[in-house]
Amino acid sequence: MIKDINYWDLDIIAENIVSGQKLTDENLRELLSLTEEEDIEKLQYVARKVRDHHFGNRVFLYSFVYFSTHCKNNCAFCYYNKCNDIQRYRLNLEEIRSIARAIRNEKIHMVDLTMGEDPYFHNNPEKFVDVVKAVKEETGLPIMISPGVMDDNTLSKLHKNGANFLALYQETHDEELYRKLRVGQSFDERNHAREFAKNNGYCVEDGILTGVGNDVESTIISLRGMQKGQPDMVRVMTFVPQEGTPLELVSQQSSLSELKIISVLRLMFPDKLIPASLDLEGIDGMVHRLNAGANVVTSIISADSSLEGVVNYDRKLEERDRDSRSVINRLKTMGMEPASQDEFNRIIEKQQGTPIKIPVAAV
Repeated sequence: MIKDINYWDLDIIAENIVSGQKLTDENLRELLSLTEEEDIEKLQYVARKVRDHHFGNRVFLYSFVYFSTHCKNNCAFCYYNKCNDIQRYRLNLEEIRSIARAIRNEKIHMVDLTMGEDPYFHNNPEKFVDVVKAVKEETGLPIMISPGVMDDNTLSKLHKNGANFLALYQETHDEELYRKLRVGQSFDERNHAREFAKNNGYCVEDGILTGVGNDVESTIISLRGMQKGQPDMVRVMTFVPQEGTPLELVSQQSSLSELKIISVLRLMFPDKLIPASLDLEGIDGMVHRLNAGANVVTSIISADSSLEGVVNYDRKLEERDRDSRSVINRLKTMGMEPASQDEFNRIIEKQQGTPIKIPVAAV
């Protein structure tokens, strides 16, 4: 599609993507290898044009409720892996309800219920079902679950009780790299869980890490792997070395690779949801990611919340600046605004094929 970067006709490229033109592997190789600031700005311009065609200036906002930091896995990149000697918490149902009631008063489109693969909930899945039911009752909002790999029967029960979205990141579709990152975990089981969920009424999200030893060819493998699963939301996040983990001493890379991949994702998945996470570089980082083609802001946490994040760049900061009001105020300076709830619900309904059911108690 792009033969010479120096002679890009940016608007025509955007129109071609909107019309259904696909990127070849050589296109991906060329775009991921960009280093000149001017060329990267061109790529981001095209990504924004494609995004704006489908979504205008509207952005979707997700809250973040990390309700358990216990985990049975030993992922090399994760602060919460089972071998890390850290303080952990597991919220009880009333604590979760209290957070949900606060979320109800904020301008949020979806609640993201996140945990490690906590043995308590994995061995007692009905307890997780109770969490989903409680948050649905309190908020009436669509619910994303990020529980790690759960069996088919549990996923079915969760969906019947209010879960709309499953987030399950592969981190990489390069199987050799996967074995180094998700130590001792099945590559195929994660793929299966997303496939089962997709075929049984969920919207699904897949995601990858960059800065963990993935070169351009490895990244292409991951992009094509995500594409094969036909996800409804796709994300990329820059790896941040975490204290007490096997990759603690890996050099921190800039977010440049992530920003390029966000733009490439927009060209590969023109009408899908692509997040800009607050968990990496806060509000300022959100701006860069939206400018690269994202259309969702994730990891929103109430101003007075002490909840953990997955990466938690601001773990030790008193002012976290990740509440919905701060996000909306910054969006306005960019000429962007939150979408309506109806707009978001229509996206979910289109992917799921079923209407969003709002509990009477939450209306």
